[in-house]
Amino acid sequence: MMKHSKKMNLKFMIKYYLLALCFLLSSTKMLLAQPEQIIDQVAAVIGGKTLLKSEVESQYQQIIAQGTTADPELKCRIIDQLLINKLLLNQALLDSLEVTDSQVDNELDRRIGYMVNQIGSEARLEEYYEKSIPEIRDEFRPLIKDQLLSQQMQGKVTKNASVSPADVRAFFNSIPPDSLPFINAEIEYAQIVINVPVSNEEKIRIRERLEGFRKRVADGEDFATLAILYSIDGSSKNGGELGFVNRGDLVPEFEAAAFKLRKGEVSEIVESKFGYHIIQLIERRGEQINVRHILLKPSFGPGEINQTFTLADSIYKAIKSDSLTFSEAAQRFSNDSESRYNGGNVVNQKNGTTRFETDEVDPTVFFQLEKMNVGDISAPIQSLSAEGNTAFRILYLRTRTQPHKADLSTDYQRIQEATLTEKENKALTDWVKKKKSTTFVQVADDYKSCSNLGHWFEKLK
Repeated sequence: MMKHSKKMNLKFMIKYYLLALCFLLSSTKMLLAQPEQIIDQVAAVIGGKTLLKSEVESQYQQIIAQGTTADPELKCRIIDQLLINKLLLNQALLDSLEVTDSQVDNELDRRIGYMVNQIGSEARLEEYYEKSIPEIRDEFRPLIKDQLLSQQMQGKVTKNASVSPADVRAFFNSIPPDSLPFINAEIEYAQIVINVPVSNEEKIRIRERLEGFRKRVADGEDFATLAILYSIDGSSKNGGELGFVNRGDLVPEFEAAAFKLRKGEVSEIVESKFGYHIIQLIERRGEQINVRHILLKPSFGPGEINQTFTLADSIYKAIKSDSLTFSEAAQRFSNDSESRYNGGNVVNQKNGTTRFETDEVDPTVFFQLEKMNVGDISAPIQSLSAEGNTAFRILYLRTRTQPHKADLSTDYQRIQEATLTEKENKALTDWVKKKKSTTFVQVADDYKSCSNLGHWFEKLK
């Protein structure tokens, strides 16, 4: 990003403050970072809440571990953020806001599940913390509850923030031209995916092979060894083991079969969008299971491939002749569930919009899109679907932007988001200013050299 003004930088700075609660402990690096061991002392008191120096040090070490350059001012910014969080939490308690045990449990499940996936297994996570999973949950529970309460209070403070087109224009016009941020090249595209159907003969062949594996396991062979030898899933190198996952993390057909199993039991053949599986339950802990599986995918002969190409080509020609719109064709024929009812428009899962930077697009898709002009529709291209199935894909390049400075017409949605962020920032700033005037605040002398913390030291009037 090019250097830009403090005002435009609010889009990023406020996310650091407003969303810190949402992302704290959400990444493995932050969760697993080991802060320096210090003798705990009080860094600040705000209302009925205490901020410990260990909390400051923990966040500082976590941010440094993620590659941020050590900076004396960094701790000052962290303390300011944590004081705002404590003020939000203090007010949430005064307002009698509540979070349910179920909400806390769900968030704990999500975060611990993410940690397990990143570190490899529950056993490795327990080894790292030198605690059992229940003990880890008990340790994080109060912190998670406090975060959820603060988030709820934050939402209450900023809920009335809104922007009009006039607000967006005023915000954009207030940015000096030489301070406008640089926007990378982006594209928006739509697709129609037609999967090659599986013949009855191939289904029978796959099922017979999996039944053979089930029999071999029943006769005493090791399921994990068979998974290593025959499964085409990425988990095969681990003997087909997926690690502990929560209910809701797996595709429905697979999950329904897996949660019915007893320890060591092998399922009947399960068909999902990824192929055909047999599953063995390793362990279940409440609403979490650890399973291993063997996945086989069908093969396709020239007949099925040619037949699918003919169908895809007829759809392509209907669109080109204007007898069918791309959106209509996607809804009627596409096998891609995520874009089918969205006019074929593909959504970027990283940002929730239809905009993709060029390095965010699947390379095989981008290779084709790069050769197209805006408005072009490609002839059917043989490729793999998101599930790894053989398919034909028809692409429509909706928009393409070149690297450029932010522009109101091209980047309206992005600027609208920045404008709303500024409104939320102002709502929070005004609220903090009002609340701290009636809330007891005391900050340790160690931090009075932080220029950005001066507003916390002001005498109550």
